[in-house]
Amino acid sequence: MKTDIEISQSADIKRIVDIANILKLKEDDLELFGKYKAKIALNVIDEKKIKRNKLVLVTAITPTPAGEGKTTMSIGLTQGLNKLGKKATVVLREPSLGPVFGIKGGAAGGGNSQVIPMEDINLHFTGDLSAVEKANNLLSALIDNNIQNNKTHNLNIDPRTIMWKRVTDMNDRSLRSIVSGLGGVKHGVPREAGFNITAASEVMAILCLSENLKDLKTRLGNIFVGYTYDNKPIFARDLNAHGAMTALMKDAIRPNLVQTLEGNPAIIHGGPFANIAQGTNSIIATKVGLSLSDFVITEAGFATDLGAEKFFNIKCQSGGLMPRATVVVATIRALKYHGGIQLKNLKIPNVEALKKGLENLDKHIENMQFFGFDPIVAINKFTSDSKEEIDAVIQHCNELGAKSSVVDAWEKGGEGAIELAELVVEAAKTCPSCFNTLYKPEFELEEKIDLIAKKIYGAEHVEYTVSAKNQLDQIKSLGLGNLAVCMSKTQKSLSGDPHKRGRPRDFTLKIREIELASGAGFIIPMTGNIMRMPGLPQRPAAENIDIDNEGVIKGLF
Repeated sequence: MKTDIEISQSADIKRIVDIANILKLKEDDLELFGKYKAKIALNVIDEKKIKRNKLVLVTAITPTPAGEGKTTMSIGLTQGLNKLGKKATVVLREPSLGPVFGIKGGAAGGGNSQVIPMEDINLHFTGDLSAVEKANNLLSALIDNNIQNNKTHNLNIDPRTIMWKRVTDMNDRSLRSIVSGLGGVKHGVPREAGFNITAASEVMAILCLSENLKDLKTRLGNIFVGYTYDNKPIFARDLNAHGAMTALMKDAIRPNLVQTLEGNPAIIHGGPFANIAQGTNSIIATKVGLSLSDFVITEAGFATDLGAEKFFNIKCQSGGLMPRATVVVATIRALKYHGGIQLKNLKIPNVEALKKGLENLDKHIENMQFFGFDPIVAINKFTSDSKEEIDAVIQHCNELGAKSSVVDAWEKGGEGAIELAELVVEAAKTCPSCFNTLYKPEFELEEKIDLIAKKIYGAEHVEYTVSAKNQLDQIKSLGLGNLAVCMSKTQKSLSGDPHKRGRPRDFTLKIREIELASGAGFIIPMTGNIMRMPGLPQRPAAENIDIDNEGVIKGLF
């Protein structure tokens, strides 16, 4: 059996100008990056078409170490819709090099449901993450320079209050906490600092929520830096950083056009993680897709409790988007995992364990109903799945009144997702205005947190540390009490405890601190111990990646 990269490299890839022709894009609408990639101009956005066309979200049940294949499903569904004669585009996030070289692998789909050129997308692509990194680190340099310059331009910043960190697009745990400015007076003022991974930068979140270049610049200027010694807030605009930061992002703001294995358009742009940021591609990319296609299929990181909740409450509210249907991806092996089966035994048929794990699926269906949708359950088929197990899931969905489809897009591409595509077309047709948000901007911050924790996660109580309470009060005192809420929580459980599988009940969600991302337009309640700079596993994927003398890359997945 061919690997993902072997399937990708053997594909009959089309020139990107031919893909652009499918979308009726003109030559002036594109900036080519070689034969197979291009950036799209923002002037193609048409708000009238956006309101008319159909946005579909693909989300999932709580992820497991075995993986659920949400991106593969999104691509397969797009290919299936095109086989039905619909004009559909998949709109996805860009991969981060951290997971690519770490444990998770790339983010270009799998099997016969991939976006290509797979190697380019998973590696440097068009340089967007590099631009985010440079803009982020420029602000860091300007902060330290202002502290060092204690004569004319000094803002009297208290270094102890600075939360802004440098970033790099790599898993490097040694950089999480550092001391910068060592080496003497000429080399800076020593202070505690550190690095996050680039996808965790607020600049990345801002890129994905900005409407245009002007909005990007305003949001970058609104980044909260810290306080002065006399407790006055300092923002990036006070350092005159936002103009230069925006200049570094002038190309990165434009979404990227590539293609699926079956020659369908694919737009890829932005890459925030869903356990620490909003976990969805950019508003701009989604609007470009909706301006050019009848259907846009998009995904949100991890499960309904993280990516989907943030997609609806943050992205859709910010961008004025009206989704028309939702798909919840489930796998037999993931359901057995939530039923208590160990990872090594997931390929062994076990209907009883699967039935125990179905309560996790139930909660994710319920979560979509909170937003006004009756989701379609997409059962991502694997060769180890038994007929009895698949039948048990279908029967359970029927009892709940939920439509379901067994999807084999990994092996068969769009052909394996035809039934799902038909269900999505029907759902989008019957639900033109079903969408509801969980909260409105004017709700109190504590009320927003409470609604997410209790309705979406299923918590009984929310508990704040004294520090978190004080931080909430500080944020309100800055006049920022109407911001959205972007929870930082483990993706491994509906609760804040990564070891609680299935559907945890009667638990208390503990919030240890609140971070402010005023440029992005949200606060970040921190639960558990979520790392913004991951580490490499004992055997990182990078050890298996190689390139031959002809420049052919091997080992990516």
